[in-house]
Amino acid sequence: MNADRKVALVTGAGQGIGKAAAHGLLADGWTVVFSGRRQETLEAAIAEAGAGADAAMAVTCDVGKPDQVAALFAETKSAFGRLDLLFNNAGISAPPVPLEDLRFDKWQQVVDTNLTGIFLCTQEAFRIMKAQEPMGGRIVNNGSISAHVPRPNSAPYTSTKHAVTGLTRSTSLDGRKYNIACGQIDVGNAGTEMTQRMSQGVPQADGSIASEATMAVENVAQAVVYMARLPLDANVQFMTVMATTMPFIGRG
Repeated sequence: MNADRKVALVTGAGQGIGKAAAHGLLADGWTVVFSGRRQETLEAAIAEAGAGADAAMAVTCDVGKPDQVAALFAETKSAFGRLDLLFNNAGISAPPVPLEDLRFDKWQQVVDTNLTGIFLCTQEAFRIMKAQEPMGGRIVNNGSISAHVPRPNSAPYTSTKHAVTGLTRSTSLDGRKYNIACGQIDVGNAGTEMTQRMSQGVPQADGSIASEATMAVENVAQAVVYMARLPLDANVQFMTVMATTMPFIGRG
């Protein structure tokens, strides 16, 4: 691998937004660590990158487990000596059941992955970025449209994504002294495995079921690459990338 390439780490890189962003970064000349819970999924995602696959590495990790997160960042540093970009993308949702019927373990799983996982990865990124030469780096958090408004029966996911916004702001402030920039990308209805159901119809705020527009996931990848390429004295603090006609702007 080329030692002059900048190094990025993408969580949840085996599919969806994470895979698209990782592929976009590879195409832009980055060395990319693909991280996720299943080795075979990560290896398949890297193979799909084609010519860029030789600048990628797969490392399994459950971001909700501190020991696995520490091992992920230690392996990244051992392999490449530094970290220039962390894309905190890994996320899960709970079953869409009424709030009062949600099992506690399902709530906890979402919190562990979507919020605690970002915190743990951010901690490890800080430790590497503030100690390397030149000092600094960039962190991009995947916040989601749910960082602004909920869908019906989405309390765990929406709560964690609102919390990610607070963590993004704190990270942006606390990272200044280390030349670490932090921003957030809020995505609405990117066309991935998770959003295939949108065309068949999903619950709306008024109780109806309606199909929703989606957009190509490559739009998100391009936005992440744009954020990543900025010099560290510039930052996209918050960006929303969404399907133009999805029911987000307006009254439900």
